[in-house]
Amino acid sequence: MITLRETLGTTGVLKTTGKVNCWEHKKCGRQPGGHKVEDLGICPVTTYADLNGAHGGQNAGRSCWVIAGSLCGGKIQGTYAMKLLNCWRCEFMNAVKKEEEPTPIGFSHTRLGMDRALEKIRSAVGVMGIMQAPQEEKKRQ
Repeated sequence: MITLRETLGTTGVLKTTGKVNCWEHKKCGRQPGGHKVEDLGICPVTTYADLNGAHGGQNAGRSCWVIAGSLCGGKIQGTYAMKLLNCWRCEFMNAVKKEEEPTPIGFSHTRLGMDRALEKIRSAVGVMGIMQAPQEEKKRQ
């Protein structure tokens, strides 16, 4: 199980956890520098920084189902509402769900749920920073 400290890192900065992102699992080659970028373009999942850290992934790498324009099954997927049915059948999404449900933050299949989870993490970072600041000051004295 991943603890909040592991998610936040020792400095209190949100970090990815070395978990597999969708482009690594699917081997689609659409990440920056990937072998299919010239033909298919960069996948928006790989650069969507607003969801960096969601489910422990890099950018939206472990929340690809909420990003329009991702490529699955050889086809560019449409809006969230249009693609979610396919995503529920996806081996990768179900693997993320299985890994993340037991963690302190849990799993979300919606963008709103991921935003709320990331806000909890960021709030915890603020609290940890406030709690750690006096301890750091005592160490310097």
